[in-house]
Amino acid sequence: MNRVRSTIRVAALAVVTLVGASACALDPQADPAGDDLAAVSVSGRLSGESAVLGSDQLTGLTSARTTTATLATTRSTVQTTSNKTKAAACPQGEYQKAVETYLAKLGTFGKVIVDGKQSATDCAAIKKFQQRYDIRPVQGRAGPTTHDVSKRLATTNVNSCKTGSGVTFCIDLTRQTTWVMRDGKVMVPPTVTRTGMRGYATPTGTYKINKRTVKEWSDPYEVWLPYWQRFVGGIGFHQTTTYLHDKSIGSHGCINLLPYDAKRFWDWGKIGYRVVVFGKRPGT
Repeated sequence: MNRVRSTIRVAALAVVTLVGASACALDPQADPAGDDLAAVSVSGRLSGESAVLGSDQLTGLTSARTTTATLATTRSTVQTTSNKTKAAACPQGEYQKAVETYLAKLGTFGKVIVDGKQSATDCAAIKKFQQRYDIRPVQGRAGPTTHDVSKRLATTNVNSCKTGSGVTFCIDLTRQTTWVMRDGKVMVPPTVTRTGMRGYATPTGTYKINKRTVKEWSDPYEVWLPYWQRFVGGIGFHQTTTYLHDKSIGSHGCINLLPYDAKRFWDWGKIGYRVVVFGKRPGT
């Protein structure tokens, strides 16, 4: 009898041991946040219930989640700061406030903040201006050339050109700008030009376009002149063949224009249209 009882006790102990071992097994089911694995009983796995975590486990998960969120926020902040730094990474020139003032007056190159401090907004507007007028390099810096060109354009008085009726091409030698008007209204706004240098000053006066050629061969200078429109002697409008903002060379009396402007003036021009030249180029 004692031998039977001992056998029963050993069998019961074996059953308890086996069931107990299964009850502590880890089910490969991730925590909803993906932070840890949850312990699920055998019966729980069959019923689909979730594990019940102790206070220490909950504290650990909360800490892990907080750390993860903090790291994510830090990364986001660093990335945002980095992006802002890149956006505003434009060199500030010695004419920052003056250029901001002139671009604000022109009003066609985007928003600028007139405070003398470079910003991403200012940089974008300055770059757009530099691209339009072929100012090199295009880097958003308010340097001497950008200052000079923006000042000339912003201070040009279109009403200083005596136009009358019909189409008139106006040339301001003093500011080195040119534009087109019709019946007293601006059709093509002022743009930059380069006229005759010392010894070859462009003559002032009122003339008429008397010859137009899409591509004219210059003799004796031996160079092609795109969008040629002559108005007096051997002088006329044409696309520049050199860097327009190099003032040291100038022209031999002609009205040098950027490619975009030369084409635009050509599209507006006709034989007989009036050309008014006034002022005096500095240094001539």
